[in-house]
Amino acid sequence: MNKKQKKKQAGFTLVEVMVTMTIIAIMGTIVVINVLPRMSQARGDKAKIDIARLSQALEYYNLDTSTYPETLDALLGAQSGGDERANPDGYIKSLPKDPWGNPYNYAYPGDNGRFDLWSYGADGVEGGEGNDADITNWQQ
Repeated sequence: MNKKQKKKQAGFTLVEVMVTMTIIAIMGTIVVINVLPRMSQARGDKAKIDIARLSQALEYYNLDTSTYPETLDALLGAQSGGDERANPDGYIKSLPKDPWGNPYNYAYPGDNGRFDLWSYGADGVEGGEGNDADITNWQQ
């Protein structure tokens, strides 16, 4: 092989690099289009699971004390200063925040049931549709 042939085989042309980058960009766009809506759905699903778990803890509290707590902090146990009939170890280890970083809202007595437990969704305000919709214990 002579020097001219070696030099010709030594690397990629600009066209080859551009084609490769274009293919990678197209594949990345397809992945993003398919993944982002799923992430929003996953956040809503996590909020529903958290609300179900907190509702269950509230029911256990009610079984022990024959009432529901004034605040969700009472579910944490003795350190929260709740009812002395409640389990001193608590009913949950820590109070979760909703997937958007806000505390869950709780009302006892509730307007929609024995107690109301809800998240305002992605926008953090009452109402909304899609990702901004409220997630509640009475609409599940």
